[in-house]
Amino acid sequence: MGEEYVFRIGHSPDPDDAFMFHALTTGLLDTQGRKYVHELYEIEQLNRYALEGKFEVSAVSIHSYPTIADRYQLMNCGASMGEGYGPILVSRTELPPDEAKTRTIAIPGLGTSAYLALRIAWGDVDVHVVPFDQIIPAVVRGEYDLGLIIHEGQITWANEGLHLILDLGAWWYDRTGLPLPLGGNVVRKDLGDDICQKVTDDIRRSIQYSLSNPDSALEFAKLWGRGIDDDTNREFVGMYVNERTLDYGEEGREAVRRFLIEGQNIGVVGSSLDVSKIEFLGVE
Repeated sequence: MGEEYVFRIGHSPDPDDAFMFHALTTGLLDTQGRKYVHELYEIEQLNRYALEGKFEVSAVSIHSYPTIADRYQLMNCGASMGEGYGPILVSRTELPPDEAKTRTIAIPGLGTSAYLALRIAWGDVDVHVVPFDQIIPAVVRGEYDLGLIIHEGQITWANEGLHLILDLGAWWYDRTGLPLPLGGNVVRKDLGDDICQKVTDDIRRSIQYSLSNPDSALEFAKLWGRGIDDDTNREFVGMYVNERTLDYGEEGREAVRRFLIEGQNIGVVGSSLDVSKIEFLGVE
């Protein structure tokens, strides 16, 4: 395969992914002729496209990785992990947890890591899938009793007068002492080992560039923040793009395995993949 090959990267239209891919998107890196085209979809659509092998590189939910592990390899960079924080459950009125568990919950998708974390925490609950950016308005209108919030809504929810029921990242950390693994980057195996490694390195360098040059990357990221201000943009990006994004680290890799094993234990994650043998491309 020639170096002039065009690689399509599927990722979410949100500030942390925009920050991560800023240098690649804007041509700031020497990629030795490797060309990258970015296609933006919400995470649940990316999970579905990964089942088809649509993109050479994609952001996906860690929850969905076992369904595509035969086709894609997980990179050791590009993780979105909650370090004691993560997706949150909110409601329009204060509810005790035991009562909240019996209500209908708007969620951003059955393949999302937020949903898997919810199921591990609360078991079998009544859910309805709603596009992630419509969940807070739907809860405010009273269409759903609770909403499972991801992306920048994890910061802005309080502005809507909502009540926090449960922070799943904090719950997970109290349970395991590990970060909550939410999203990762994958590369399609049929590109071959050499190209997979080079693409992974390009993405790692893009993440490093933004961490080293945050001001321009944050300005670019804000374009995808659905009207958020500079402080919210900086806070949200800092939550999910950090040293853990450059390298999962031993704790991060263990968190992925623990998360998926717990999902298998409750029957939400398929049992065909031996989670203990997941390899992370680019581990040094």
